[in-house]
Amino acid sequence: MINALTFDIEDYFQVEAFKQHISYDEWTRYPSRVVENTQKLLGIVDEHGVKATFFILGWVAERFPALVEQIAASGHEIATHGYAHQMVYTQTPADFEADLAKSLDILTKISSGPILGYRAPTYSIIEESFWAFDILLKYDLLYDSSIFPITHDRYGVPQGERFPYQIHGKDGKILIEFPLSTLRLLKWNLPIAGGGYLRLLPYWMLKKGLHHLNHHQHPGNIYLHPWELDPDQPRIPNIAWTTRMRHYLHLHSTAEKLRKLLRDFEFAPIRDVLHLSEGASAAATSER
Repeated sequence: MINALTFDIEDYFQVEAFKQHISYDEWTRYPSRVVENTQKLLGIVDEHGVKATFFILGWVAERFPALVEQIAASGHEIATHGYAHQMVYTQTPADFEADLAKSLDILTKISSGPILGYRAPTYSIIEESFWAFDILLKYDLLYDSSIFPITHDRYGVPQGERFPYQIHGKDGKILIEFPLSTLRLLKWNLPIAGGGYLRLLPYWMLKKGLHHLNHHQHPGNIYLHPWELDPDQPRIPNIAWTTRMRHYLHLHSTAEKLRKLLRDFEFAPIRDVLHLSEGASAAATSER
């Protein structure tokens, strides 16, 4: 079973948890570490001969086009993470569309290829912002990977589908939703998709969870951010202890856990896992 390996390319100061302390207008005041940290990711996946999907923030691509070119030249999939890392459910549909269109224009020009997929900042397509799917379809995107079927204070669709499914647009177009991976325990979904969960949970639990999905013929959908490989990143002062724990805990362990995953499982970009070259609906297992 081949699983999806994905990276959300953004800098440490752009995360939603720091928004109360660092506004969008202040981003340029902070030293960027996204290029060197993304190159760490590229080095690790290259060690194992693995290709991945890179959901790249338009703001990052605009400032570091050579990084996007390097990712594309290495055979990885380029997808969009929006432009300004704004939560979908805090935007109007018009603002969301403008942000999406800007990111697509930048990424398409740099990568010289079609952009097939989108992932919302902080997985912020929730039930109240399902209107975003029609806008994604308007721009001919083939898949979304924003739904996290868990309960969380910032995101989540707790009762959502856990595996790839089709979303039908008003004009007959089809979008495939590829949710982030969870393990069902009694009546709860345990997140095993990566990111902070990869850092905080013991590796044996992640491995067992992914093996369980694969045993039942479900591909996993794993994600990381470049800053999660950077234990030396600048510390943001005066943040809540919960934010500090979520962001900084076990940063030193990320690279080795990623290497273990790459040794123990098979991975590919989302476009390949969903067989998009064979038709956008090939991997959808249910309809919405």
